[in-house]
Amino acid sequence: MGPKKAEILNKEAEIYSLYDLIQTFPYRYIDRSRFYKIAEISSNNTHIQLRGKIVAFSTKGEGRAKRLIAHFTDGNDTIELVFFKGIPFVLKAYQLNTEYIVFGKPNYFNGVYSFVHPDIEQPSEERTQGFMPLYHTTEKMKNHFLHSKALQKFIFLALKQLPTDVAETLPQSVLNKRKLMPLYDALWQIHFPQNMQLLEQARERLRYEELFYIQVAILRQAGLMRSKQKGHPMPQVGDIFHTFYRDFLPFELTNAQKKVIKEIRADLVRETQMNRLLQGDVGSGKTMVALLTMLMAVGNGFQACLLAPTEILATQHYEGLFKLLKDMPVSIRLLTGSTKKKDRVSLHQSLQDGSLQILVGTHAILEDEVKFANLGLAIIDEQHRFGVAQRAKMWAKNHRPPHVLVMTATPIPRTLAMTVYGDLDVSVIDELPPGRKPIQTYHLFENKRANLHRFVHEQLQQGRQIYVVYPLIKESEKSDLKDLEAGFESMQKIFSEVEVGMVHGKMKPAEKDAEMQRFLSGETRILVATTVIEVGVNVPNASVMIIENAERVGLAQLHQLRGRVGRGADQSYCVLMTKYELSSDTRKRLEIMTETNDGFRIAEADMKLRGPGDLDGTMQSGLPFTLRIANLSNDGVVLQQARVDVQEILQADPMLASPENAILLSQLKYRATDAVNWSLIS
Repeated sequence: MGPKKAEILNKEAEIYSLYDLIQTFPYRYIDRSRFYKIAEISSNNTHIQLRGKIVAFSTKGEGRAKRLIAHFTDGNDTIELVFFKGIPFVLKAYQLNTEYIVFGKPNYFNGVYSFVHPDIEQPSEERTQGFMPLYHTTEKMKNHFLHSKALQKFIFLALKQLPTDVAETLPQSVLNKRKLMPLYDALWQIHFPQNMQLLEQARERLRYEELFYIQVAILRQAGLMRSKQKGHPMPQVGDIFHTFYRDFLPFELTNAQKKVIKEIRADLVRETQMNRLLQGDVGSGKTMVALLTMLMAVGNGFQACLLAPTEILATQHYEGLFKLLKDMPVSIRLLTGSTKKKDRVSLHQSLQDGSLQILVGTHAILEDEVKFANLGLAIIDEQHRFGVAQRAKMWAKNHRPPHVLVMTATPIPRTLAMTVYGDLDVSVIDELPPGRKPIQTYHLFENKRANLHRFVHEQLQQGRQIYVVYPLIKESEKSDLKDLEAGFESMQKIFSEVEVGMVHGKMKPAEKDAEMQRFLSGETRILVATTVIEVGVNVPNASVMIIENAERVGLAQLHQLRGRVGRGADQSYCVLMTKYELSSDTRKRLEIMTETNDGFRIAEADMKLRGPGDLDGTMQSGLPFTLRIANLSNDGVVLQQARVDVQEILQADPMLASPENAILLSQLKYRATDAVNWSLIS
């Protein structure tokens, strides 16, 4: 192809080489294995192909309305092929009484069928056999004649250059074990499948390969880091842990919490650094697990710190932990951006002389002047709120990096946990403490607004507090802000007997914190807010969460918002308000919310509806390679198989030094992108 087309492919489709071109897979196929008779054409046909001859050309209309008609027969019947553009080309390119294959979508007009601008090919062209691939293109590509048909032609020519004995990209042992199609066949069949069975085998082979190399990259890197990265062995559970567990633990731990603490304990005993992700739904008791882990570190003579993304959340953690530890000989302090200078001086001093054992705080902990005597454990809450560079700073707080426990209340589907967080050991708290009443969730339309107001009045009379959330898609959108302000004014009028507060992202942090504090203390009874309240605020007296325009909010975020209520002993409610006209996907989302409180079920459903998307802002950012054919939403079984196979290979040969594994190293090098796999610096 010429340099202009090549440049367009570079910019628009990131295709720079024949390899990239061959790895541009079709998104759909049209069955071209069957030839129709003209008499069989019906309104049910989308695209069909006919075999026959052009027996005559004629023209109709004048000027711009002029069109060329090719009269095409299959030997029994005749149909018109209509051309509005490129008439001289058509007349020159196609001869009368020569056999052609015509492919296109039949149009029905004035009682007869015709084809407008169909594809016309001679039967000898191999590309017309089997299934026809369709490729994604952009407007700019189409303007330069790089439409799906052109890509199909280029890919066909590229595949023709492949030798039949093209070098394999997977070890022979894996191909045999998983009964996978050879690479040469898979590449031909994915682009030009002869039948559905061969297409499925090609997909299976290429999906497996993609997920296999993601696991090789992640698990090999994790293994290398573990071998280099020594941890702080903590051989004993310690008296402090035992005393707290025996005398001050406020409630019996759930079996899930006990299981997770055992997993963490097994990590801390080892010489290597712990790198563990702790997943648990809102209210599952992650903070208690964090405290018990910190007490193990303290009992072994180390300091521990807990990082939270916001001042409110850090303060809340601190106050809760302080209350639990008040009768224990453990020193704990809080460090945030608001900590006064004179308090900082004594705090820094006690950190450096080791007398301060547990530090809770925000990003302020990451500042250079914050130095520990012997930091052995760092716990990061809602870790996706911290950037790579910030987390890397945490590592530098000791000559040997501390053990790391990353906590998240955002349930992560199993397939994503094995990829984006593939190098972390994952622990899950999958049960709630006994006595928690499941939140009742309702989906209401605008015509039930009066009923909702009556219900809110009743809840207020019982002394409860209410959240009303407006989704701001962009803080800058005036219409969104207007919705919020109008909602605030409306609430003030309707519920004039109580104080109503308002919080949104445009407010200064100090104003926002003051408003949240008023709600926390019970001074404000209704809080009208944007999704800034999604993470972390704990108001046990809040029993109702109303989410306006819930159709504009994703499943994961709806679940997080719902988790703001149901933190006390009272029955709590979540009300999803929407307009009546909703897409089928949106209705499914809202149905899932009303059916279950299980964050993991919701996360799986969300990923199936939306695709894997990505956890920190850009598609697949946690992955070492871009996915071209595998889909994390649907390919969990294949991913699990690939992971097992990679673990077996790395167990036998951690450095991939043996001759049969040389292929893995060369493929890793070839596939590597400059994507930052930030899970490696958790």
